[in-house]
Amino acid sequence: MRLLYTLILYLSLPLVLLRLYWRSLKNPQYRRRIGERFGSLSTPAIKESLWLHTVSVGETQAAEPLVRRLLEQFPDLPIVLSTTTPTGSDRAKRLFGDSVIHTYFPYDLPLVINRFLNTLQPRLLVMMETEVWPNLLAQCERRGIPTILANARLSERSARGYARLGPFTRETFERIGLVAAQSPADAERFLGLGLPSDRVRVTGSIKFDVRLPASLTEQAESLRRTWEGRPVWVAASTREGEDERVLDAHRQVLRTLPEALLVLVPRHPERFDRVAQLCQREGFTLVRRSTGQLCRPDTQVMLGDTMGELTLFLAAADVAFVGGSLVPTGGHNVLEPAALGLPVVFGPHMFNFAMISRMLLAEGAAREVSSARALATVVTEWLSDASLRARYGEHGLRVVEANRGALDRLFEIIRGYLDKR
Repeated sequence: MRLLYTLILYLSLPLVLLRLYWRSLKNPQYRRRIGERFGSLSTPAIKESLWLHTVSVGETQAAEPLVRRLLEQFPDLPIVLSTTTPTGSDRAKRLFGDSVIHTYFPYDLPLVINRFLNTLQPRLLVMMETEVWPNLLAQCERRGIPTILANARLSERSARGYARLGPFTRETFERIGLVAAQSPADAERFLGLGLPSDRVRVTGSIKFDVRLPASLTEQAESLRRTWEGRPVWVAASTREGEDERVLDAHRQVLRTLPEALLVLVPRHPERFDRVAQLCQREGFTLVRRSTGQLCRPDTQVMLGDTMGELTLFLAAADVAFVGGSLVPTGGHNVLEPAALGLPVVFGPHMFNFAMISRMLLAEGAAREVSSARALATVVTEWLSDASLRARYGEHGLRVVEANRGALDRLFEIIRGYLDKR
């Protein structure tokens, strides 16, 4: 079955490269360093490295405290961090600079994976969340490289999809050395796909261990002053087809609170220009953050078209809407705004963060909506009532604080593997 999978990958490679080229037309970073995606690294051979794969921005951000602790506790250990997207690459460089070696993740083809592993020679591979690649796992097993699926989550939808592949799924998942699952429900789904019980542990989500920069409060206050005390809500990490609904909601908010400001932050930088055009076409007064212009009293939307500033926007705002949830993409991290004491609202499609979103809803720290009208109602209600906002925010902080500790548990697992060699 893995041979068939590999053959399909080889046959689809022209389409993969065409898609990469298409995305590069909007973001040129996609056509740079292509050799790394084929396992050709510019660095010389690295012996006994730790390879950490974090996919994109969210996983890279979540892994920050883990990477920093590894750098502190194992200063002589080379850490290689791979991402799939240029935005993940940019975030890794901003967070870690030259303290880690960054590369793009190689295509899951045997020759490519072998070339990649020959250069890295990792003593351990740690994959974040849901990264399961059959050929990579097979090659690591053949070479005796331990593998950990860290902060692992598996939605019911994904579990059903994997289950349809029958023996191929079981063969692939049995090659994972250890799964550190976010929740008991995630652990049960992994067990159902063939992992032995002694290779599945529930460690919790390291996203609860978010640590905010010491300078964030001062920076947020400075930004807040430029907004001159206006009620502000952030639409964070919006996806294609969602911006229209957010703008519709903001138009309704403005009918009650004409001084309200929306900070709209699309998930992908290649969409910045299109979203800016959308805002203007819909008749909103717009300022783009990248221009350096300050919001005027009549500015209705600020487009967050810069990288790495979402946390700052959230810290300076009153209310957070978490995107990817009004469209069926699975949602994004709701814990960062909760850790900032913000009331959080999201749509019905939170299957990538099902456990966390349910916890926030159960504790009165968040609201779920299914339409632009409902979103506008919640945002207007919260922006109009500071005590109500504070109550939701306090509940969110309580959830975050009560669930910290996953980072410590995951670090001890990784330390155990590193100390064996």
